[in-house]
Amino acid sequence: MAVTPQTVEQLTRSEEPRTGWLAAITDFIRQRPLGAIGAAIVLLMVITAGTAGFLAPYHPLDTDYAAMLAAPDAKHWLGTDAFGRDVFSRMIYGSRTALMVGLGASLLGATLGSLIGVASAYFGGRTDLIVQRIMDVFFAFPVIILALAVVAVLGTGAGNVILAIAVPMVPRCARVVRSSALAVREMPYVDAARAAGFSHARIILRHMLPNVMAPILIMATAFLGEAILLEASLSFLGLGVQEPTAAWGLMLRGAAVQFAESAPWMAIFPGLAITLAVFGFNLFGDSLRDALDPRLRTQ
Repeated sequence: MAVTPQTVEQLTRSEEPRTGWLAAITDFIRQRPLGAIGAAIVLLMVITAGTAGFLAPYHPLDTDYAAMLAAPDAKHWLGTDAFGRDVFSRMIYGSRTALMVGLGASLLGATLGSLIGVASAYFGGRTDLIVQRIMDVFFAFPVIILALAVVAVLGTGAGNVILAIAVPMVPRCARVVRSSALAVREMPYVDAARAAGFSHARIILRHMLPNVMAPILIMATAFLGEAILLEASLSFLGLGVQEPTAAWGLMLRGAAVQFAESAPWMAIFPGLAITLAVFGFNLFGDSLRDALDPRLRTQ
């Protein structure tokens, strides 16, 4: 067989490592199957929320007083609640509320926490000491207690719930990002930026923050599952989103003790939805951490 330049080029191309997003996804599925399961659950939740208008057989606010507390059947696949509203339709629309609050809270908490953590590491000294002691004060309160305190001050509603859930996430993200930013601060390019006369804001935003994006991305993903659980908890207590909004926590609240025996489907299916969503985000977040952390990747 004659060796031509075209043959050499084909052989060389066949030995090149696979690149691109498709190869990365394939490697992720093969190396981290649990993370792939979590990603599939997250993707299913996103698709469900985005196509709720097509998937839901009924509008979430439609009432059928002739079918109040109806058991699951061919007409209402997961039964109805005390107002005759279709549980299946409200669960589908409830995924929108969970994702909206979860994404909003995790992005807000991760963004504020990252800026605080990087700035604290960059300035150091007394500034770092004061900022970290303030973070310690926030750490002293349990997450749900701090969220309840914010809601008690600001009031209920989706916007206030997002802020209430984001506040407890800020100190944890700030502490994790600060530990990475301390190493970045000693890099030569940061010293070169200082010597060039760049402003503090430019050094933080353009030279330090992009180099600590891996822990920020991991924290934001991990916060999503916790934010969904916190939103359901606040709604269950009557301090989250309010009726008649379709939300999983509100559905659990509507399935109070008086319906636990007569209509158990009112609590079982929303509870399973919350469990599955948190489980999926936690699996995906753990696998994403393993994939992005160089120490765990080498192991």
